[in-house]
Amino acid sequence: MPASPREIVKACLEFNHPERLPRDLWLLPWAQLHYPAEVARLQEQYPNDIVDAPKVYPPSSRIQGDEYRQGSYTDEWGCVFTNIQDGLIGEVRTPLLADIADWRSIQPPYELLPVGQAAARAVQTVDRFCEQTDRFVLAAMCPRPWERYQFIRGSENTYLDIMTPERGCLDLLRRIHEFYLREIEFWMQTQVDGIRFMDDWGSQNQLLIPPRLWRELFQPLYQDYCDLAKAHGKKILMHSDGHIQEIYPDLIRTGVDAINSQLFCMDLDYLQRTAVGRITFWGEIDRQHVLPSADPEEGRKAVRRVASHLYDPSGGLIVQFELGAGANPAVAQAIFEEWEKIQNER
Repeated sequence: MPASPREIVKACLEFNHPERLPRDLWLLPWAQLHYPAEVARLQEQYPNDIVDAPKVYPPSSRIQGDEYRQGSYTDEWGCVFTNIQDGLIGEVRTPLLADIADWRSIQPPYELLPVGQAAARAVQTVDRFCEQTDRFVLAAMCPRPWERYQFIRGSENTYLDIMTPERGCLDLLRRIHEFYLREIEFWMQTQVDGIRFMDDWGSQNQLLIPPRLWRELFQPLYQDYCDLAKAHGKKILMHSDGHIQEIYPDLIRTGVDAINSQLFCMDLDYLQRTAVGRITFWGEIDRQHVLPSADPEEGRKAVRRVASHLYDPSGGLIVQFELGAGANPAVAQAIFEEWEKIQNER
């Protein structure tokens, strides 16, 4: 009897020889707007093995607009995003908190977290979903303390705060972190298979802040998330864009099971030496040059490059990439086909 998608993903994360490579295609609304037929065909041929749990939070009175539509969007924290193109997410242009001394004015959206009978019904809904699907289920949340801090303070203020962290900065970061811990605690009551968190930590060629500061201020937050999830038998998946190879060993020690990162920004030889067999590479393929290419052969070559450095039949690699703005569906098709060839060769 063939293994289920859930079993395949777990075997991959545990280096227990999955019978095939797990798949996880990320779709931005942009791709569905511009290539609906091609996207539908990819989803039919290569269905995802990883899915999100249903959203069970009550409606938020703070949310206004559509985050993927042109115009203004206000999120559940009250941060206002400006978007100039349909199908993509916008940017925060005006900080919610102009003066760090006013950090107490920031109220996390605790009203979203179900309590009492509402929590019991929400857990029941999630558990029913998990029982009825054979796919690997991630909690429908995504803690992101670094990015949330930026949304609240703005990028320029954030870097000034973080480089010389004082009381207000640390207080705001703690307030953000405490909310995310409460959110994770809710999901630990459910049967989801894992949690996901994210923060984009890299520029094109280095970390955005000194590694020392990252280890001092942010690694302990991720450690708390991982410890809580591990205590409940959940897997931990993380996303982080940019050149982050300096913190790969730290993420491994923290307990992250899988990392989604921009491999083509980094030194694959270094990642092969330091991370293969110790963490799962949750994708990806280059979004900057390969996926927008007019030539599907570029996708095949990119797959071969990743495989030569990071693929191990015992596990540790998920076929993942993002079909977003400018991506060519023909390249996406070639990527999936090439990974199938590789797994059949070994």
